[in-house]
Amino acid sequence: MTRKPEVRPTRQPVTPIVWLGVVVAAFGSGVLAAKGIADVAVPTRARDQSAVGSATHAASHARSAEASYFPPRGSWQQQSPDAVGMDKAALDRAIAYAVAHENPATKDLALERAAIFGQEPFDDAIGPMRERAALNGLIVRHGYVVAEWGDTARADMTFSVTKSFLSTVVGLAWQRGFIHDVKDRVVDYMPTTELFDTPHNAKITWEHLLRQTSDWRGTLWDKPDWADRPEGNEPSDYPNRPLHEPGTHYKYNDTRVNVLALAALHVWRKPLPRVLREEVMDPIGASSTWRWHGYRSSWVELDGQRMQSVSGGGHWGGGMFISARDMMRFGYLFLRNGRWVDQEIVSDEWIQMARTPGPANRTYGFMNWFLNTDRKPLPSAPASAVTFRGAGNNVVYIDWTHDLVVVVRWIQGDALDSFLGHVLAAVR
Repeated sequence: MTRKPEVRPTRQPVTPIVWLGVVVAAFGSGVLAAKGIADVAVPTRARDQSAVGSATHAASHARSAEASYFPPRGSWQQQSPDAVGMDKAALDRAIAYAVAHENPATKDLALERAAIFGQEPFDDAIGPMRERAALNGLIVRHGYVVAEWGDTARADMTFSVTKSFLSTVVGLAWQRGFIHDVKDRVVDYMPTTELFDTPHNAKITWEHLLRQTSDWRGTLWDKPDWADRPEGNEPSDYPNRPLHEPGTHYKYNDTRVNVLALAALHVWRKPLPRVLREEVMDPIGASSTWRWHGYRSSWVELDGQRMQSVSGGGHWGGGMFISARDMMRFGYLFLRNGRWVDQEIVSDEWIQMARTPGPANRTYGFMNWFLNTDRKPLPSAPASAVTFRGAGNNVVYIDWTHDLVVVVRWIQGDALDSFLGHVLAAVR
């Protein structure tokens, strides 16, 4: 899709409000009952059954227009659950359920990464890693914090949630006209053709990379594409995997994600963390603690300057290190359809493209927009909800139907739907 002209109104100042502390006790005695909550059935609620339709989209815009509160930098106003239409006891049970279902794996993420990917060829970490915090999170409804637990200020690895930041900076390039159309071939935007110099790779478009359907073949930063989640019965099969026509086959692959990051760097001609900070994170009032890392091998020279091409996740280390609080601001930006106060930061048109299922995977939009198509991935949530997800699990849940954003980190993957079901059961 081609872009529309960008409109960038001037931001107006907001009145500062003192940030609430780390509210470990915000859910009262619920954490004490965590063990007993583990197997509680989630009450059934009526939710929309359709995909992202025009009615849902119009309703979300109406709510966004009505919302007058955007948190200033360094603070976020708190409201009681009752004040935003939620039941406190039910919310206590939801948080207690999450606490009871923390990821039991080691908090040493270097060891955890080795345990998960250690059987892959070329599995060595080439980017920074660090130990993680315990389970933590926040819940925001109608713009206000209603619950916060754990160390939400700590900047931890967020793994593939990084991909949602990456696709956003690509979207900003599209808004600016640096990328004319996502269906354009990527090779036509590159200074040299070396990454796309085969007949197969030359066909790849921005949309193919954004949807993880490019099937790009090659090696980048010493990581061959076939080494990530290799296919075949024997190691000798891995490099000889069958090629799929770009756009026809979905495959989660971090080498190809890093190809997108490098291509975006060439389009912007400045480091992507700087783009993200200037265009998104500073305008939404994010802290100064987040960092977006690449690899020790991912340095390039561009316009006479040495720059690092960042990674799209933590598979080999690196990626986005960020706090739950800053993740919440990023999620809240999209709940408000890309607007912050009176400024359009991310184009609504781009968001609609990101939320549109691709033909090769109906539950995936642009990276890393996990869609709830037909409510199959998350039966407890509306079909229109989306999640940004990374290993661990790190989750940003965005729900326009209930005007809700949930950030939860280091929860067991199979507990996510039940946890969200508990949260939604608290909505009156």
